[in-house]
Amino acid sequence: MDFKHIPHPAPMAADARDAALADPGFGSLFSDHMVMIDYDEAQGGWHSARVCPRERIALDPAAAVLHYAQEIFEGMKAYKTLEGGRALFRPEQNARRFNRSADRMAMPNVPEDVFIEAVKQLVKADQDWFPTVEGGSLYLRPFMFACEPFLGVRPAKQYKFCVIASPAGNYFKSGVPAVSIWTSEYTRAAPGGTGEAKCGGNYAASLVPTGQAFAKGHDQVLFLDAVERKWVEELGGMNLFFVFDDGRVITPPLTGTILPGITRDSLITLLREEGLEVSEEMYSIDQWRDDANSGKMLETMACGTAAVVTPVGKVCGSYGEFTIGSGGPGQLTTKIREKLVGIQRGRVEDKHGWVLKLD
Repeated sequence: MDFKHIPHPAPMAADARDAALADPGFGSLFSDHMVMIDYDEAQGGWHSARVCPRERIALDPAAAVLHYAQEIFEGMKAYKTLEGGRALFRPEQNARRFNRSADRMAMPNVPEDVFIEAVKQLVKADQDWFPTVEGGSLYLRPFMFACEPFLGVRPAKQYKFCVIASPAGNYFKSGVPAVSIWTSEYTRAAPGGTGEAKCGGNYAASLVPTGQAFAKGHDQVLFLDAVERKWVEELGGMNLFFVFDDGRVITPPLTGTILPGITRDSLITLLREEGLEVSEEMYSIDQWRDDANSGKMLETMACGTAAVVTPVGKVCGSYGEFTIGSGGPGQLTTKIREKLVGIQRGRVEDKHGWVLKLD
């Protein structure tokens, strides 16, 4: 698919952009351009791919996304490598997960090569938007929504696929060495629902419990299963790993109610390379508390594209309050984070072909 390039009439001035990039935060600063591709069933599918100035999107008040929430998205990053080039980390996995989400939400697939090329085109257009802060990256948000105007309950026949970019610094505002989490009484997803799809509705449902966690002074919210209300599933935006003193590591299984994280999948591989026994199995909140209090469980790490790998220091809620290890970063969490980030940025050998260099 060919991409038309539409010149930006008034990009941000270089001095203003550079000042903003020195401390970009997360998710509030956006680059000059965006990618847009239209879909119309009557026109044979995807068409009119373009790289254009980032702008507002006009929607009919009857657009299907506004009434029936047909919307999905991905989260991924572009990195500056040790050699000064740009790279993506496992973008084909984002493309495949995007299409699995599309299948669940009755939306058309975006061909993997088109998805990846759209991301590459945006990174190239906004290559001056990489932040200068230590550990900074260019966060990329591909998304698709139904734009056909109609008020009947059926899959739409018109969609827009877009990619925007946001220079990113530290994900957690607190800056603490380990995060504190609050165990919510709300549930995130039920069996047979949309838990494994990366759709906006899942995140909308998490806003109240996440707000409660923030109000209580915590960094993230923990969700338990919707049936027995005792099995640990995931945080508001991250998967979990539990590290034990006998060399075992457990992560909750992909049962259809949690998001199949790409960072999660990468960590399973890297942890096994460290000689650890990694298993996907159910793990209860009571067992987590008991193992933490006895010292049997040494570390808990949370992982995701935005936060990368983050140690969990404290867990609170109606099930009690307990501290993981010393309450700070554990040795394995620190080591595996450095290895993953090193691969992403070209400082550690990429034995798996995970990194797609753009220069």
